Amino acid sequence: MASEEKSLHFIEQIIEDSLTNGFPQDKLRFRFPPEPNGYLHIGHAKSICLNFGLGLKYNAPVNLRFDDTNPAKEEQEYVDAIKEDLKWLGFNWTEELYSSDYFQQLYDWAVTMIKNGKAYVDSQSSEDMAIQKGTPTQPGVDGPFRNRSIEENLTLFEGMKNGDYPEGSHVLRAKIDMASTNMLMRDPLMYRILHRHHHRTGNEWNIYPMYDYAHGESDYIEQISHSICTLEFVMHRELYDWFLDQIYDQNKVRPHQYEFARLNLNYTVMSKRKLLQLVQENIVNGWDDPRMPTISGLRRRGYTAASIRKFCEVIGVAKRENIIDVSLLDFCLREDLNKTAPRVMAVLDPVKVIITNYPVGVEEWLEAENNQEDESAGFRKVPFSRELYIERDDFLEVAPAKFFRLSIGNEVRLKNGYIIKGEHVIKDSKGLITEIHVTYDEDSRSGSGSEASQRKVAGTLHWVAVSTAVEVEVRLYDRLFIDEAPDSHKEKSFLEFMNPSSLQIVKGFVEPSLLHANIGTHFQFQRLGYFVVDKDTIDSNLVFNKTVGLKDTWEEKDKKEANLLMNTQKDINKYVKEKEEKNASILLNNIVDNIKSIDNFSLLCQTVTKNVKNDNNSLLFANLLLHFSDKVTPKDIDQDILHKLYSMSLKSQLANVRIFVLLNIKKDAVNDSFFESQITDLRNTEKNEKVLEVLNSI
Repeated sequence: MASEEKSLHFIEQIIEDSLTNGFPQDKLRFRFPPEPNGYLHIGHAKSICLNFGLGLKYNAPVNLRFDDTNPAKEEQEYVDAIKEDLKWLGFNWTEELYSSDYFQQLYDWAVTMIKNGKAYVDSQSSEDMAIQKGTPTQPGVDGPFRNRSIEENLTLFEGMKNGDYPEGSHVLRAKIDMASTNMLMRDPLMYRILHRHHHRTGNEWNIYPMYDYAHGESDYIEQISHSICTLEFVMHRELYDWFLDQIYDQNKVRPHQYEFARLNLNYTVMSKRKLLQLVQENIVNGWDDPRMPTISGLRRRGYTAASIRKFCEVIGVAKRENIIDVSLLDFCLREDLNKTAPRVMAVLDPVKVIITNYPVGVEEWLEAENNQEDESAGFRKVPFSRELYIERDDFLEVAPAKFFRLSIGNEVRLKNGYIIKGEHVIKDSKGLITEIHVTYDEDSRSGSGSEASQRKVAGTLHWVAVSTAVEVEVRLYDRLFIDEAPDSHKEKSFLEFMNPSSLQIVKGFVEPSLLHANIGTHFQFQRLGYFVVDKDTIDSNLVFNKTVGLKDTWEEKDKKEANLLMNTQKDINKYVKEKEEKNASILLNNIVDNIKSIDNFSLLCQTVTKNVKNDNNSLLFANLLLHFSDKVTPKDIDQDILHKLYSMSLKSQLANVRIFVLLNIKKDAVNDSFFESQITDLRNTEKNEKVLEVLNSI
């Protein structure tokens, strides 16, 4: 029992405590409350799995309630997509409900609040209301309409409902406390005028309730016991409870709000507004573009429902915000597909191989295992003949050490087939290899049991027979952003971090067993990764999406770039100590090339900041990064840190530090005037000719 209690997350513990304290289990009720103003994304999946998971654990109903209180942004398309995503994830809701179902009840309660002196109509502009509400450190003040009579408020509110006034002319506000330390309690808005068509109620209403008012009251109407929100709603809990206080009947269940940490995923944006921008500006091909973090995009990319549920289980439910590495999601996906995806052969960058000693016109069928992880998957037959396709990068004429693929004079095994040996190549007029001629050992067929078949060779290659190969379109998807936190940098748009290689479309060849593959079917292209048949597939054109590679290349890239920067800093030390000008120039060129090759913006910013210290070599490194990188600029560095870097560098004993800081200040239009006096002092004392040359150019 003790071990079971330890495994409970804090929301489950809250529920257990409720039950222990006498709350009836048959009164437990949960809800998933999306706003139908966009498609669900991977962040919503965490909330979905939490709420529906609690329903399954406690055998309690879970409602799907659309919080559809803003007709300006909501559409039926989003409602339909949300329902489809939930079903695909494997969850069924008890009731399908809408906040718009309760518009009359919410209106009636608002009228009661006006009669009780708890709400009033405010006719100020939004700008005046913002001023009147004060600041976090300064209390608000009563507005000029706060003490309107109940009769006037009722008349105005009814007129708002009837459409007598234009948008923005009046709002209904709760009358709470303009001096509250919680600014949300300073007479928050309850209703605004919107002359908009609602996707369900049409033009029946001219006023719409604000989320903070409608949400908790809707929970109460549905008798939700535990209303689970993300952490940004912590400050809203006091308001949630205040609104409930106005209507609560002690004979009914009173909902309570609890907050958990939302999912923050690196290399991703999950703001609906920013995702909508990507769609509207045609940066992606719709909400279900396989590069999008939407559930529909992930589904089309080839992610499985089981892998997303597993991911949400692994990351758990916590009270503290943290950032999850997207590679964990990919790990859960590989783990699932490894068990279920059939293995097939495909060649995406083909070069022809001709087995010169294989009979012309002969075709044999080799036995291939469908999935070594699944004994029940069985075997299939793949055709083999004299001419094959292999991957172009699986061959080098002259191979370096540890190149375990095909080269002239070396042997490799063809998967499920024979051992071949490279003999010579045919090239076109531009020197591109068009054919690789090889010989094969006819006694070496895999599984034949012959002595030759047991022979060990350096590597095994996948292939496709030319005569039966099926040409396909393959969409090679990668991460949409090259930075781990694309929407967190001041003065930079998240669009500046788009990955230019997030989609590459190639023509490749697959074995004939895939000719009639169904849309949505997953495969492992051996040695290449996991792929899925895209919905754009038609009879005459098979389209595959790359779902995920067999290993995490981004983790390797990040480590490689971090290591490269560390080694570059060591080269700085060598460069500073080098007396020979020619050798120093070579070292500097290598340093510059390394800096230019780094894509990781956050890593570059962190490295600049880390090297702002009283050390000449570190100061030189920071200035070189700012001068030569096209990814990071002075405006990307915190101004206090940047000023410290400039000031220390201008005083550096190392001439090269002074040279490069002057060059950086010269191109920094924001801060150059700030250092005029220091530069003037340097002009009067500087003796190094190269530094003087730069000074004269400023």
